[in-house]
Amino acid sequence: MRNIFLSAATILLAGTTLVGSAHSAELPKELPKGAAHNIVLVHGAFVDQTSWQPVAEILMKKGYNVTLVENPLTSLAADVDATKQALAKQDGKTVLVGHSWGGVVITQAGNDPKVSALVYVSAFAPDVGQSLAALAKSGPATEGAAAIHPDDKGNLYIDPKVFPSAVAADLPQQIAESLANHQLPLNHRAFEAPVDAAAWHDKPTFYVISTKDKVIAPEAQKFFADRMKAQVTDVVGSHASLVVHAKEVAAVIEKASLAK
Repeated sequence: MRNIFLSAATILLAGTTLVGSAHSAELPKELPKGAAHNIVLVHGAFVDQTSWQPVAEILMKKGYNVTLVENPLTSLAADVDATKQALAKQDGKTVLVGHSWGGVVITQAGNDPKVSALVYVSAFAPDVGQSLAALAKSGPATEGAAAIHPDDKGNLYIDPKVFPSAVAADLPQQIAESLANHQLPLNHRAFEAPVDAAAWHDKPTFYVISTKDKVIAPEAQKFFADRMKAQVTDVVGSHASLVVHAKEVAAVIEKASLAK
């Protein structure tokens, strides 16, 4: 899975990668005064933490301390615990960022006093007492959501035949197909677990809406953003916008690092 995502990053961000290599000997840039220096990135279901690699590389070259959380995807509690462990290692203010299912995780874990701002990227944003299952049922139907099915162990997958068009329509076809065939399952217990905290009530919040998303309908994303009173940025991309539009996503995270 790691090599698949890094291949996607290489293809889509080749220009950025080459520029970074040319200046690799330079010291990290000095961050703006008062900015949160730490960024913790939480991935979604069906993929691993390397889905954040393109964004992470941009931010690290600008001097941020970036941590990629490796969610076990076995339960909400397990993923929240993995995120809290990452937060415990941060020194000072931290921006907590979630993609897709990762939005549920940061909603629960974001009450940590180190978290200075939350960023949702094509992500679910429940309120207290809401689960991913409840949000999925109440929101507009999508091609991707309709293609999620459990196996005989209760693990959820997206139909590999549907995955490329529903999840990663703007990634190269070979990459999208490889992702479809190497999915990391989300256990049904995570899907059904409600959050008992919603950090966005008390934290500055930002939302990146993917306007061509076929997993979480753009209308649902707008609902989440409006309910949270989030600062909104639209990108014309699929559910894989964190890879395809890494520069725009990184820019939103930089903005969140200055939130007060």
